[in-house]
Amino acid sequence: MQTSIAPSESRAGVPLPKRESALERLRKNTSRDKFLVLLVLPSVIYFIVFHYVPMYGILMAFKDFSPSQGIWNSPWVGLKWIREFFDSIYSFRLIKNVLLLNLYGLLWGFPAPIIFALLLNEIRRNVFKRVVQTVSYMPHFISVVVIAGMTITFLSPNDGIVNVMLDKLGLARINFLSEVDWFRTIYISTDVWASFGYSSILYLAALAAIDPQLYEAARIDGASRFRQLLHVTLPGIAPTIIILLLLQLGRMMSVGFEKIILLYNPSTYEVSDVISSYVYRIGLVGGEFSFAAAVDLMNATINFALIVTFNWLSRRLTQTSLW
Repeated sequence: MQTSIAPSESRAGVPLPKRESALERLRKNTSRDKFLVLLVLPSVIYFIVFHYVPMYGILMAFKDFSPSQGIWNSPWVGLKWIREFFDSIYSFRLIKNVLLLNLYGLLWGFPAPIIFALLLNEIRRNVFKRVVQTVSYMPHFISVVVIAGMTITFLSPNDGIVNVMLDKLGLARINFLSEVDWFRTIYISTDVWASFGYSSILYLAALAAIDPQLYEAARIDGASRFRQLLHVTLPGIAPTIIILLLLQLGRMMSVGFEKIILLYNPSTYEVSDVISSYVYRIGLVGGEFSFAAAVDLMNATINFALIVTFNWLSRRLTQTSLW
C-alpha cells in the first residue's frame, strides 16, 4: 500500500523549500538590483505618463466629443468618424501622399546609411574616419525647425543660393517651395541628409561585430575586396538590415507632420498634405477632436497591422524577426 507524501516534504522526510510567489520574487529582485531599478525608473514613469495614460483619449474616436461634457459623458457614435474620413474627397489624396513619401524615403533613405557605413568601414586612417563620422552625425541634432528654415532660405526665389547659382548659369529661377513637382524631392533629400549619418551607427556596430577571421579566410581563398563585401560583410549585417527594414515598413502609413507643416503651403497640398498634417489642421486648428482622434487611431491600427504582417513574412522567409 502506497503512502502519500505531502508536497512540502521529500521522500526522505526532509521538508522541501517553500516555493516563492511572483510578488516575493519581485520584491527580492528589486531589493537586490535597487540601483538598476532607480536607473530605469524615469523611463518607466515617462512611458506611463505620456504613452499609457493618454490612451484613455482613444475613446474620443468613438464619441461625439464635447469639452463641456468630457470624454466619458459625450455620446457614442461608433465608427461614424472613420466612415466620414473615407467618404471625404481628401482621403485618397492623403493616403496616396503618405504612401509615396514613405516609398521614396525607403527607396532613397534606407540604403544611404548602409552604403555610408560600408564606405566608412573601408577607411583605414582612424583619424580621418572619426572626423567623417562626427561631421555626418551633426545634422541629426539640428532641430526640424532649423532644417526647414535653412531649406526655405536656400531655395528662396529671390536671394536663395540655389536660385542665385541658376541665375549665374543663365537658367530661369524656380520657386521650389511652390512647385508641386519639387516638394517630394525637397522633403526626401533633406530627410536623407539629416538622418543618414546617425542611422549608420547601428550598421557600424554590426560591422565591428563581424569575426576578422572570416575576412582572413576569404583573402586566403583569393577573394577580392568586392567579393569580401558580398560574401562576408553583407551577410554579417543582414540581420540588422532586416530588423531596421521591418521597423521602417511598419511606419509606411506615418509621416511626421512637423516638417510637412513647415514646408508646405496651399499651392502644394496636392502632393504635400498627409494624414498627420490633416489631423493637425482638423483636430487642433479646426477643433474637431473626435474626427482627428478617429483618423489617427485608424492610422496607428494600419501601421500595427503592417508591422505584424511584415514581421511574419520575414520570420517565414529569413528566420529573422522582431519577435
